[in-house]
Amino acid sequence: MSATQKINFFSDDISPTLRNRTKLKDFIEDVFKKEKREIELISYIFCSDKALLLINKKFLKHDFFTDIITFDLSSGKKKISAEIYISVDRVKENAKILGVSSRSELHRVIFHGALHLCGFKDKSKKDAEKMRKTENKLLDKFLIR
Repeated sequence: MSATQKINFFSDDISPTLRNRTKLKDFIEDVFKKEKREIELISYIFCSDKALLLINKKFLKHDFFTDIITFDLSSGKKKISAEIYISVDRVKENAKILGVSSRSELHRVIFHGALHLCGFKDKSKKDAEKMRKTENKLLDKFLIR
């Protein structure tokens, strides 16, 4: 099965500008291979702040905006199945705040979701620093920044 069948990009109520989708899917699959994780199916769903807020309230009982929510739907430890929801509105806003391009921030968030599924955490300061360092390496390797 190729990466294009294991990783899919969908748009809900808003579409991001996402170039080189096949290259990106292959790159994400390589991230999982390096982390010794196998993908069954990962769906990235791009949506608005409004749509992701509804998901955040319904499933996580959080009443605030976020840029990403990752649902690990894997039935076991062997193969990863997941849905990753990304707010395009929030990504654009965060890019402005951080002084980076929307394209770079979108890819950072895409990689962030993949890293969570590979076992990376970001709740403690130490874990968040490790996650950000790995995101930056991936961005540099993918030639986004």
